[in-house]
Amino acid sequence: MRGTVLRYRVMAYITGVVLMILCFVGIPLQIAGHPALVNVVGTVHGVLYMIYLVTAALLAWRLRLSLVPTVLVLLAGTIPILTFVVERWLTRRYINPALAAQAPADRERSLLHRAP
Repeated sequence: MRGTVLRYRVMAYITGVVLMILCFVGIPLQIAGHPALVNVVGTVHGVLYMIYLVTAALLAWRLRLSLVPTVLVLLAGTIPILTFVVERWLTRRYINPALAAQAPADRERSLLHRAP
């Protein structure tokens, strides 16, 4: 579970930062007549967003999220800054409780597998 959470968080932050660069730097430069940055950053964001969708869907599946939170997490990569907000909300509401519930089971499993 921790690996899935880490992959999601990394992709959420990377996707969010690239989207902010695209929207707050690239698009104004394109309007000013310099479209090169928006072409490159737009393509990079598109590829990263597809990877984000996969990691977010895997996390939603592991957490057994219902439809509404899953759609919210998946769409967060399309609105600037929303990936950061949704990541924090998802962590507090779903990830932390799931990891806390998993911790006793992991400890018990490690105790059972220790050699006497």
